[in-house]
Amino acid sequence: MNDNKRIAAELFARFSEGDIPGALGLMTEDVAWRLPGKPELTRVTGTFDKPRLERLFQRMFSRLESGLSMTVVGSIAEGDRVAVEVVSSGDLKNGRKYRQEYHFMLGFRDGKIATVHEYLDTHHAHDVWVRE
Repeated sequence: MNDNKRIAAELFARFSEGDIPGALGLMTEDVAWRLPGKPELTRVTGTFDKPRLERLFQRMFSRLESGLSMTVVGSIAEGDRVAVEVVSSGDLKNGRKYRQEYHFMLGFRDGKIATVHEYLDTHHAHDVWVRE
């Protein structure tokens, strides 16, 4: 397995362990993580820098009953990019169930994750995390 694929797998393993500092440590200081969605429906859209990502991850994990399991189901690496398919499962403290399917395009620089383009079911995410 090439180093970038190994680092990509490690990112999601650290999320599954609830290790936010460890996940962030795999990223460059100027990482740019892009989340899709409609800004009028949720603030959690656009491009996040590292400090904003840390706040987002902490807020997300604080709302989960016992973390978020993230499983890599496939990945392809070419050059400095890795495409990763991931499924996640987590139960919120309010009783809602988060069962998400993702595609991530990770860009690497000097052995660290420099860019992330995250694609997911935004409707499901809104229903679970935002809907009243």
